[in-house]
Amino acid sequence: MKSGFVEKLIGRLGKIGPEDVQNYFLQLAQEKGFLETVFNSIQEGIIVTDSKGRITYLNDAACQLFGVEANDSIGKRLDERVRGLDWNALSREGAVSRDMEIFYPANRFINFYSVPLLIEKKSEDDKTDIGGEQVGHAIILRDITENRRSEQQTIESERLNALTLLAAGVAHEIGNPLNSLNIHLQLIEREARKVDGAKHRELQESVEVARAEINRLDSIISQFLRAIRPTRPQLRPDNVNSIVEEAVRFFAPEIKDRDIVVEQELRSDLPLIDIDRDQMKQAFYNVIKNSFEAMRARGILRIRTDKDDSHVIIKFTDSGGGMSAENLSRVFEPYFTTKTSGTGLGLLIVRRIVREHGGEMSIESSEGKGLTLTIRLPHVDKRVRMLEAGDSKS
Repeated sequence: MKSGFVEKLIGRLGKIGPEDVQNYFLQLAQEKGFLETVFNSIQEGIIVTDSKGRITYLNDAACQLFGVEANDSIGKRLDERVRGLDWNALSREGAVSRDMEIFYPANRFINFYSVPLLIEKKSEDDKTDIGGEQVGHAIILRDITENRRSEQQTIESERLNALTLLAAGVAHEIGNPLNSLNIHLQLIEREARKVDGAKHRELQESVEVARAEINRLDSIISQFLRAIRPTRPQLRPDNVNSIVEEAVRFFAPEIKDRDIVVEQELRSDLPLIDIDRDQMKQAFYNVIKNSFEAMRARGILRIRTDKDDSHVIIKFTDSGGGMSAENLSRVFEPYFTTKTSGTGLGLLIVRRIVREHGGEMSIESSEGKGLTLTIRLPHVDKRVRMLEAGDSKS
């Protein structure tokens, strides 16, 4: 709607002098600057478009959410600046509220609320309201990433609880028959010793094949249980660098055979952190193994350790084929894997170990450009951080 100030200005343009016109425009500029200051100070993104979907205004928060520049976006269609947005469908629905996931410049969840902008039309005598003309849309964008992630963690927790119950039943139902099979294989092996020649060798080979398959099934069950069963870490002060180096030494034969380059940039002044050495070593094994499997021969794995005010940081960056956004969103689903021989439990185990140490884990990747996995573990002497006045934003 037109403001009363603008209507008065238009009505009096023919009656005022140049100096008054200049003063009016200065007042308009001041009002515009004030409104822009207000809009740029709020956390929600604001976008205004014309009736064709072209951007006429966007505030700083909207630029940051979509990774665009205001000067480059004014006059452009919104669906050109935000790829994947079906503007035609949204603009036909009147006021609409939708949640969307964006992947650039960061993976976020956004609530997208759009409402038509109308200008009232009056009859020729300016007394009767004859409806409104749509001149564009006002859009409010709210970052709901934390809420979504909290919901996902709740769903994930419920899923793991269900898997834990399933695991107990699987371990019981499969474990007992496996033990029985092992006993009978021992009996068959004992009887096979009484047979001479080629028949003995044939029976012995069959026993070994059967025993290998039993061991493989037992290993799958053990991995499954380790992935979901809560295990309290035995925390002791330790240095992350030494665990990284030990994990890399474990893979020395494979590194040599496949001509892989492992570049280690380990910060020398890392503080000791409370850590279960065996569990964290297992986590690093899984990460390094995944990196090697993602790379061809002569690949490069960069391992870097660092610290900030509250965490020790371990980054693993490989030169593999990377991962699509769709697959990246599913990496922590049990049994989801992009490898033909993978179990889909490796990263689930890593994340469980990291979380039980009070840490955080994140993955960044794009298809064809490798993958970076970052683990953040809290300092041993950094359990509480007092917030300064004014630093208590929710």
